Amino acid sequence: MKLSPWLGVPALVLALMMPCLTHAQSATSLKPVISARFPDVQWIDSATLSRWMKHKAPKHLVLLDARTKAEFAVSHLRGARRIDPDAPDIKSLRIPPDATVVVYCSVGYRSADIAHQLMGAGIGKVYNLEGGIFVWANEGRPVYRDKKRVKLVHPYDKIWGRFLHEDLRAPLPETK
Repeated sequence: MKLSPWLGVPALVLALMMPCLTHAQSATSLKPVISARFPDVQWIDSATLSRWMKHKAPKHLVLLDARTKAEFAVSHLRGARRIDPDAPDIKSLRIPPDATVVVYCSVGYRSADIAHQLMGAGIGKVYNLEGGIFVWANEGRPVYRDKKRVKLVHPYDKIWGRFLHEDLRAPLPETK
């Protein structure tokens, strides 16, 4: 019996990804992969975003959280609005024409997709947060639940959560 040459591809991909997923690498290491999929998306690092947030510059800064309701409920960046990553309603956001938009998710993939869609909808100044909320929290930057500062971040799942420092990971619900 002759095996398909493609049979080993999933195993090869998994073998190449495991070092990234099992060692405490930064979520910023995923930027080249995400950029290859969304080459038109511009990035912003957490230090720059933090500076913008502290100094209220740019004047109309819009933060969009492209994670699930459950992830957003655990914590988010102060002032962020959630946008559904699976069914984004861009028109309902009513983003001012002169706004600067920063989108984030856990590590940057879902937010890059949303940033790409926002740009396609004619929104001009759109950035993706490099490394997402995981890098933000790992650097000791503040996250909030409602208006209260909290420590924990939703880890997305057991694999991707490894990009988040262990003491910052919120417990995942038990699956049956």
